[in-house]
Amino acid sequence: MMESMTEIMNKGMKCLTQHLGSIEAEQFISIIIREKFDYTKWQREYFDAKTPETISNEASLFEKSHPFTGEAIRL
Repeated sequence: MMESMTEIMNKGMKCLTQHLGSIEAEQFISIIIREKFDYTKWQREYFDAKTPETISNEASLFEKSHPFTGEAIRL
């Protein structure tokens, strides 16, 4: 079942505040709104600047530091 917009927003805010803190989470949201942030464009520019080898190495390092345990992460 799909989550409601409110549930998704609550999860997003919880994630932002846990990782950035309240003040930086608010700053992040302000930047996104003010800059008319286009995630798809940002993602394209971000990955276009990386070689396939770099992406593969970063993915491998992430996997090693965050091994799959079979349990879902709850936010």
